Amino acid sequence: MLKRVPMSKLKSLIKKKAHIRIGTAADAMVELNVLLFLHSLAEEARTKAFEEKSATIKACHVKAVCKRRIRKSKLVKS
Repeated sequence: MLKRVPMSKLKSLIKKKAHIRIGTAADAMVELNVLLFLHSLAEEARTKAFEEKSATIKACHVKAVCKRRIRKSKLVKS
């Protein structure tokens, strides 16, 4: 299981952008967004493993899903 990011580290990373106003609950929102991203990544990796008839999710399944997500996000930005 992954450890949580320390709140002090998270707040310092958020506050590096001095020109952006940040609300009081921004650190909680960032942590929730990260959890949602990891959950969706795990779901997609599970479907990828199921497609390849594998009982366990392996690193290659997660990497394949990450590559697909990165490619998709690059297409959206352009």
